Amino acid sequence: MSLNFPPSFQELADLYKTTLLTNIIPFWESHSVDWDQGGYFTCLDRTGQVYDTDKFIWLQNRQVWLFSMLYQQVGGQSQGETAPKRWLDIAANGARFLAKHGRDESGNWYFALNRAGQPLVQPYNIFSDCFAAMAFSQYARASGDEAARAIALQAYENVLRRKDNPKGQYSKTYPGTRPMKALAVPMILANLSLEMEWLLEDETLNAVLDATVQEVMNDFFNAERGLMYENVAPDGSLMDSFEGRLINPGHGIEAMWFIMDIAQRRQDKETIERAIAVMLNILEFAWDKEYGGLYYFMDADGHPPQQLEWDQKLWWVHLESLVALAMGYRLTGNAACWDWYQRMHEYTWSHFADAEYGEWFGYLNRRGEVLLNLKGGKWKGCFHVPRAMYLCWRQFEAIAQSPSS
Repeated sequence: MSLNFPPSFQELADLYKTTLLTNIIPFWESHSVDWDQGGYFTCLDRTGQVYDTDKFIWLQNRQVWLFSMLYQQVGGQSQGETAPKRWLDIAANGARFLAKHGRDESGNWYFALNRAGQPLVQPYNIFSDCFAAMAFSQYARASGDEAARAIALQAYENVLRRKDNPKGQYSKTYPGTRPMKALAVPMILANLSLEMEWLLEDETLNAVLDATVQEVMNDFFNAERGLMYENVAPDGSLMDSFEGRLINPGHGIEAMWFIMDIAQRRQDKETIERAIAVMLNILEFAWDKEYGGLYYFMDADGHPPQQLEWDQKLWWVHLESLVALAMGYRLTGNAACWDWYQRMHEYTWSHFADAEYGEWFGYLNRRGEVLLNLKGGKWKGCFHVPRAMYLCWRQFEAIAQSPSS
């Protein structure tokens, strides 16, 4: 669905709210919940039919987070008094399954389980722990479950312990030859720490936020190029290699709304303006001027990327851009944010939304044609689409209600 531009801000708020509550969430409620064995099915074809029953830990946790968040933030505003309890029940179905099966004996979170909860893939990925902390923190707030609170804190401690060596014994790289650090770790830690704010001491929270903002905005951002690099040397210097030249536009843009979120809480206008400038520069660099949309991966120097899927157009990259642009415009009124928002809205809503069966496609080829006819899989679950719908709804609602709109 697209709108005739320029729409009113209230029309945009209504579009996101209606799509979230009458399209996206009902799709996952109807097709993904495994009431028999716990957790969720994420491998769903276009119509919502399950085509694989394996359960991937970070997608399981993301869905617990999403339904816990909606239960608290939306509640009975839109679907009547039965909706909040149903959402909490769905969150609990995942939380119980994960609490029972998700971790090894040392408390590290596996990457994948089979349908019954038996481990398939070792706990090599720090993001399993990140999203477990997010999920159980939000579920503890929604349910008042003290055990969930303890699980959230334990997972967060895992993240802090592992952040400097995310894969630990499972890393394939040879130690010492080309040490590097990845943007994904500090950017997700920034967002995760805000999610955990209610559980953390102020001193701990502020120390983590200070460190992550500094690292993202100084080590990974290269002022000379105006780009956010995906990997840098431990001291923040650039590396002339496949990994060292890698630009992941979606990560850079998503990181900027995380930074804006932190900065607005601190009333730090300078950091907000910096984040917006970085975001706009990434958009200019990554926009496909022939077919539209944002590239998935790019080489900073224009060399062929090693990722063969580099020119695909992915759902989450475009949705996170909509969130970042809406937030940037709400916070500053920057006209470039609004201009880019309109361009991104037209592309995203006209290419990814499925008017026939609901939810959104995830993977397009460079020309914008559907590449994989699915709604969920190993990497796409109930997270980026509904989170972006919710956040954009709230951003435009706030703009519409502001005195200057």
